[in-house]
Amino acid sequence: MSELHLKRLKFSKEADNWLRVLKSRTGITPNLLCRLGFCLSLEETSMPDPSKYPEDSAREINRYTLVGEFDTLYEALLRQRLADGGQEAPESDVLDEQFHAHMNRGVMLLAARMKTLVDLDELASAARAAAAAD
Repeated sequence: MSELHLKRLKFSKEADNWLRVLKSRTGITPNLLCRLGFCLSLEETSMPDPSKYPEDSAREINRYTLVGEFDTLYEALLRQRLADGGQEAPESDVLDEQFHAHMNRGVMLLAARMKTLVDLDELASAARAAAAAD
């Protein structure tokens, strides 16, 4: 079974800029913002296109800093999303590319939905309601 090899994640300039803006708006650290965004990205019906997220910013975050003790969970979520898209046993390079793409796309999705901490509460409430409906 292939595994996620990515140790450090480099962000696109656009995602990097949004991380700065979101941190200033909310006070939430970039690693937590990335975790939230990653989950939003996994919810999207389409798979992100890795080519849309060039590694052209100076921001680089260690994978453990991004996902912490939940690394296995985030990898499992990514694997499940890929399986839902028809990729049962993706190669390591696909896992790495999709992890990178979901992190970057997720930051931008989060930026579009969260202007203040109040918006975070609304996102959480909507997620709880959706989970309860399933």
